[in-house]
Parts: sequence; C-alpha cells; structure tokens
Amino acid sequence: MDKMITVNNLAFSYTKRPFVEDISFEVGKGEIFGLLGPSGAGKSTIQKILVGLIRNYDGSVIVDGVESKKHTNAFYQNIGVDFEFPSLYEKLTAKQNLEFFGSLYSNPLRDWKELLEEVGMLEAADKKVSGFSKGMKSRLNFVKALLHNPQILFLDEPTSGLDPTNARIMKNMILKEREKGKCIILTTHNMEDATELCDEVAFIVDGHIKAKDTPHNLIMSRGAARVTYSYLENGKEQNRTTLLSETGSDEILHSLLRTNQLRSIHSSEPTLNDIFMEVTGRSLV
Repeated sequence: MDKMITVNNLAFSYTKRPFVEDISFEVGKGEIFGLLGPSGAGKSTIQKILVGLIRNYDGSVIVDGVESKKHTNAFYQNIGVDFEFPSLYEKLTAKQNLEFFGSLYSNPLRDWKELLEEVGMLEAADKKVSGFSKGMKSRLNFVKALLHNPQILFLDEPTSGLDPTNARIMKNMILKEREKGKCIILTTHNMEDATELCDEVAFIVDGHIKAKDTPHNLIMSRGAARVTYSYLENGKEQNRTTLLSETGSDEILHSLLRTNQLRSIHSSEPTLNDIFMEVTGRSLV
C-alpha cells in the first residue's frame, strides 16, 4: 500500500519540558488513522505538525512524499483540513464562503451544490454564516475541506456538536472518501466514531503513544466477551456472568438451557473506551 504519511520518532515541545515524544506511525491511501485521547494529550499538536503549522519539531514527518517542515505552498493544494473550530467568514453566506475558498486552489473543484445537498444544507446556501448553529458551521467547514478534492484529509472532531442524524451523514461521507482512496487522519475523543471509522488507532496520553492497532484487535486482545444471564432460584432472580469462551463448561447455564428456565441472556464485549481506560488509566474527559 502506498504510504501517504510516515512519522518516525516525532518529538516537540512548546517549552523546555517535553510535550510529544517518540511518536511513530504510517498511514496509506484508503486508510483512516485515528489519534485518540483526552484534551491536552497532544493530538492537535501532532495534527498541526502534519499540516505544516508547526515546523520546529525533531524526528521525521513525511507527508505526501516531503518532510513536513520543508513543504511549500503547493502542499496545501493536496490536503483538506477540518479543524474542530470552523474557519469561516461569518459575514458571508455559505455559498460565498465556498466560492472564496475554492478560488484559492488550482485543482478542479467539486460541485459545492452537491456537497451542500449531501450534508443537508443546500437550502441555507444564501444565508449568512453568522446565523448558523454550531452544527451547521461544522458541516460547512467539512464541505470546505472537501471542495478542492484533496488526497489527504485532516479531520478534527468532525461530528462534534452534531445530532445523531447529521453525525451519521458526516460519517457516511468520510467512509466514501476512504473508498475513493483518500488518506485520512481523524483526531477525536469519540471512541464510537473511532471504532466505526478507523482502520488503525493510536492512544495518545501525555504526548506518548500508549497503544496502536486496529480497533478490533485492541478490543479482542485486551478484553473478553462475556455472557450474562438470569434465572429464578427459590423465587428470587439470580444473575450470572461468564466468559464467552467458557460457556461450554458452565453447568448452570447448560442446565437452564435444557430445562428452558432462562429468563434472559445477552452477550457483551468491551468498548474501545473501556480498552483506552484499561491501557492508559485515563478517561476521555
């Protein structure tokens, strides 16, 4: 697979005290890589280094074949950036914002009307951004990042502030971009988004990678699926939990199944958030 981003031993500090250290990962075409962690962990700093906003780092950060600190302005023709806090002109309409930002690129542009329609905002095209809700600004900022059809996308909390319906639309669009072969960096503390969208994730805590793997591998290697069931005993409801791998030797469960006395049964497995807390000892707040 063609690697669009290769990071080796990245280190950076805002002061004399280290902030991010020993960061290494790779992301190829058609991959979504998640930087996951609580606020202040270093996720946004890593992203700023990747897009060339911070250049006085140590280590190697190759993005689109060039060391990040050596990129020229031509680099920005091929990346799309959707920061958590939208960069829009509030006195302009949605249409005017997209026309202005589109004029900054030499690439053939995607149809802004189609993009606005896909995020459910075509009817708001001629309305000033100052009157938009946080969710509307977020969706417009996402469209702005896609407008010039970049091959690398940097998405920072793309579903933040969105209701479930619009979050679903946004995630579907992100998955479509991956299907087109785009390389995507997703920065988030939303573990549900990461589990669904990411091919690989890195847990970032205190500027270090504490774990890196696919969401599925992290969940299955560090957690165990469990089965919980209930039944009546002497008129009182009893609840038992057993590992899924040990149900074959659970005699009580077998007896209840044979005599049809189960009241309820369900299985569960750890979430990515559970694994994050187990690995790092930290919560995402």
